[in-house]
Amino acid sequence: MSAPPFDAFRYAHAKRSAIAWMSQNTNHLVPPDVVRGALEEAIRTRRYEGYPLAAGDPELLELVRGDLGLTGLSLFLTGGGTESLYMIARALLGRGDEVIASDPSYLIIHKFIELAGARTQNLDIYAPPYRLTADRVQEAIRPTTRMILLIDPLNPLGSGYPREEVRALAEIAHDRHLILLNDVTYRDFSDGHALAADFAPEETVTVWSVSKNCGLAGMRLGGFVAPREMAATIARYNTNDLGVNVFAQIAATAALRSKSAWIGEVVRRTRENGERVRAVAESVAGVRVPVFPSRANMTVLDVAETGVAPEALQEELLRRHDVFVRAGHYLSPTHGKRFVRVSFSNPPADLDRFAAAFPEAMRALAARPPAPAAR
Repeated sequence: MSAPPFDAFRYAHAKRSAIAWMSQNTNHLVPPDVVRGALEEAIRTRRYEGYPLAAGDPELLELVRGDLGLTGLSLFLTGGGTESLYMIARALLGRGDEVIASDPSYLIIHKFIELAGARTQNLDIYAPPYRLTADRVQEAIRPTTRMILLIDPLNPLGSGYPREEVRALAEIAHDRHLILLNDVTYRDFSDGHALAADFAPEETVTVWSVSKNCGLAGMRLGGFVAPREMAATIARYNTNDLGVNVFAQIAATAALRSKSAWIGEVVRRTRENGERVRAVAESVAGVRVPVFPSRANMTVLDVAETGVAPEALQEELLRRHDVFVRAGHYLSPTHGKRFVRVSFSNPPADLDRFAAAFPEAMRALAARPPAPAAR
């Protein structure tokens, strides 16, 4: 009987305190005191015994509106941005609909689109400029096209969209009567980020999250902003009718109150880390970083020319060095066997471990004979 496949996440969670977590774009740079006092007070006063206000804490809602700068649109809280994405796909798409998307992409959204009975039309973007362009989207529109998926900045490549490109895509959505799904989870890491809703407010649904910018991934809080009628349609698929986790709302409120005081330093350190990751990666012959600088807090390291398999590199780094990066297969059907994704909103010790481990792991794998082909 063959051994079960290696479960990287089970392994990493079992050793969590020992792991340099560079696999999920989580943010480990936000000062802990930003939310600690608020959560301790919530525990002391036993806030966990009661339900939250179902519509969301009023101060939190105002803080989110101010953070995004979007007014006159409906704001809805969900259990992380991922729940919003699921609700949007189920509410706004149906059998026979098509969504213009990309490859690579955050493929969980593609899965939700398929669950709605629709399908994605994936435009290959693994070449400069490593993002969708208005010209390519315009050419790809068919009678069955219902939506454009605009992830900006883009997970996993770290590429971002110039303001004029966002405007052009928004104009296409407006002119062709399409929905524009704008996932802006990593917007705080991108200079000059533009929201599509600023240009096409009636066609755009904006998905946001505090997982990455505020370092609250474990809290599972996000949401969407959309025109009133569209928001009401999406909200029909809400399962959190008694409200989003009260601790998540308290933590997010505390973080957003003080965000202007610390986000600049978080972004600065993230960019420095991205430069270091690139230098370490490209010190190994055959490894390249397609997108630099990243406009998010992650990038991909293309190892195809080395002959090293991304899955083997992920396992080698995790098992031998306690450094967790992510193999690309779940982010690109076409190119996932070329790269690993590395995130870097991490403290210096994690970067030191990566810098020592990556070249060593690549040398070890290059020297190892390939596994026999399955029969």
